[in-house]
Amino acid sequence: MNTKEFKEGIRDGLPICLGYISVSMAFGLSAAKMGIPVWTAVLMSLTNLTSAGQFAGATLLATHGTYLELTISMLIINIRYFLMSLSVSQKVDKEFTTGRRLAASFGITDEVFAVSMQRRKELSFSYMTGLILTPVLGWTGGTLLGGVATSLLPEALSDAMGIALYGMFIAIIVPPAREHKNVMFAVLLAILASCAFTYLPVLNNVSGGWSVIIITVVVSAIAAFLFPVKEEEDD
Repeated sequence: MNTKEFKEGIRDGLPICLGYISVSMAFGLSAAKMGIPVWTAVLMSLTNLTSAGQFAGATLLATHGTYLELTISMLIINIRYFLMSLSVSQKVDKEFTTGRRLAASFGITDEVFAVSMQRRKELSFSYMTGLILTPVLGWTGGTLLGGVATSLLPEALSDAMGIALYGMFIAIIVPPAREHKNVMFAVLLAILASCAFTYLPVLNNVSGGWSVIIITVVVSAIAAFLFPVKEEEDD
């Protein structure tokens, strides 16, 4: 283990860790309000590291969704991490064995991916360990704090905190939706589809897990067809 590289990873991962604490606290609060035990929510955070995936998974657990719904939902929501891990694998040094690649891929999140890709030199296992360790601790610790706080905070305050995760998702999609019409189209289409599965006859009989799967796949396919990404030609 290269101590210098490990410390650099810790340093670069610390801002991510601090940002994750507030969001994971909201997840812990939401999970506890759904009736999920605190230890289960903490285990989910420790083994998943995905806000959208965990929230969807917690909702399915709370509504007694099937294992098939849970599996397919997690695959669709988190499939982007395959591409991120593939990109990061092109920057690792020669000492990255297959086992180390698998270990590092576990900790790839949107923020960890962004920081690692901005690093100018090759990625060592020591650096990636430090970069991943701090966000994992922040994400898991924040979930624990949120779950425990549910039993300590006044009910009105814990209910209000429960919408923090929704606020985070809105904050993520609004800026790009205002700047890019393809994102705005996808957001509006997803909202309409969600309303259809909630209020229209027949469609409202579809379980929450399958409706998420169908909406995600259909809206993504339509948006990709109408707004294809143009390939850049090589010079």
